[in-house]
Amino acid sequence: MFVSKSSLNQLRDFLQETIFYGQQPTPQLIAILMVYFVQGILGLARLAVSFFLKDDLGLTPAQVAAMMGVASLPWVIKPLFGFISDSLPIWGYRRRSYLVLSGGLGCLAWIGMAIFVHTATTATLAILLSSVSVAVSDVIVDSLVVERVRQESPSDAGSLQSLCWSASALGGLFTAYFSGWLLAHMDTRQVFEITATFPLIVSAVAGLISDPKVETSLNLDLTKQQIQQLQQAMTQKSIWLPVAFLFLWQA
Repeated sequence: MFVSKSSLNQLRDFLQETIFYGQQPTPQLIAILMVYFVQGILGLARLAVSFFLKDDLGLTPAQVAAMMGVASLPWVIKPLFGFISDSLPIWGYRRRSYLVLSGGLGCLAWIGMAIFVHTATTATLAILLSSVSVAVSDVIVDSLVVERVRQESPSDAGSLQSLCWSASALGGLFTAYFSGWLLAHMDTRQVFEITATFPLIVSAVAGLISDPKVETSLNLDLTKQQIQQLQQAMTQKSIWLPVAFLFLWQA
């Protein structure tokens, strides 16, 4: 059956408006969305981790809570990862290399959970490394989204943010359905093995990121400039009041 070019263009425009919220589906955008999707679907092992810590390792609720507190530390220092990626390129790249490394680290962390973890200490280390992996990839794609937002209108910027959250929510939707189903059909370590494959997606899509190669290996001037900008921002009442509220709320 013959399909006219105009019909294909209409279909493409329709998909762009409905699925991508009007955003041009460039390779970099696809990579960003895949990273957010992986962040959502990594919750697949959340239920398995809970059962593993309490049943297999015999930890008390207090010990599990302390372990989760340690695992949240990378998110507390997440801005530091942004400073490092901007100031210390690896293999000549500030974005791609960190996505590759974060994906590899996440994969190794979950493989460790599946094979090598038999004590509370090793479990804490594996969960912490997994958290570092997600925090690093998150700060990288967040910076890419910010760079893209600066080049777009306010309405397009809002649609881009919605698209990113939708990708993460889609991963969470898979998590909500399959996490319990997997535990009903296999043990926790097998769930960890399956989860170990998802961070590799982050490494795989790193090549789609637009990231010009740089020659310098360390840029301390840029780090100092960013710290000064952060200090200036924190002196503004509109910034430090919400930060103080969030700190007290989470305390």
